[in-house]
Amino acid sequence: MEKNNPIGLFDSGVGGTSIWRKINDLMPNENTIYLADSKNAPYGQKSKEEIIALSIKNTEFLLNQNAKIIVVACNTATTNAIKVLRAKYEVPFIGIEPAIKPAALNSQSHTIGILATQGTLNSELFLETAEKFHDTKIIEQIGHGLVPLIENGEINSKEMNTLLHKYLEPMIAANIDYLVLGCSHYPYLIPQIKKIVPKEIKIIDSGEAVARQTKTILLERNGLNDETNKAKTIFYTNSNPKVLKDILNNKYDVITKDF
Repeated sequence: MEKNNPIGLFDSGVGGTSIWRKINDLMPNENTIYLADSKNAPYGQKSKEEIIALSIKNTEFLLNQNAKIIVVACNTATTNAIKVLRAKYEVPFIGIEPAIKPAALNSQSHTIGILATQGTLNSELFLETAEKFHDTKIIEQIGHGLVPLIENGEINSKEMNTLLHKYLEPMIAANIDYLVLGCSHYPYLIPQIKKIVPKEIKIIDSGEAVARQTKTILLERNGLNDETNKAKTIFYTNSNPKVLKDILNNKYDVITKDF
């Protein structure tokens, strides 16, 4: 593993930048390449075969950019494709899946809510994880329409607010004390979610855990970048770059490329 090679990340769009931020905060010396497959968003409504094919395509792109480790910064791609990717390639993969475990172990009401895509909630990996916590009631909600609104830059729209009320109010009524965000796009909705749910409900996502796991694997393989030069970050998208630029506060250049 070449230490100064980049960490590669891919997602079905801009949402995985929430994971990238955590990785960049934890390991600011690491070079990174982020791939936003916004043209094919959302993955959550595609078949498993389509998700695997897209994940292979994204992986090949990042490997051609000499990625030393690949973070599948998408819940749907992780839960449907990561086993295939790990069997096919030698590069280490870090997945992202809903943080059911910490929510279930810490819940006092023994009732937690999970907001995720259809592709994640229907996946074999999600079902396996959920079954381990049969003492906890899990209120599942598919976030229909949320990812397209985020990808269109409509995070603060009236339509977004309406959908969030529709999805969250039944969870509140069911007495959840933890809300698990099961899509890497959804952390960008936390400000709106906090306006809807009581402050006693804790909101958790997988970002920090993914960043820590990425660092752990790099340490184990002696792969942490030991150069102190300013790290390079490259963002790619195959769609309109404006939303990605906006979500990055226009601090980074975005390369538009068909892949």
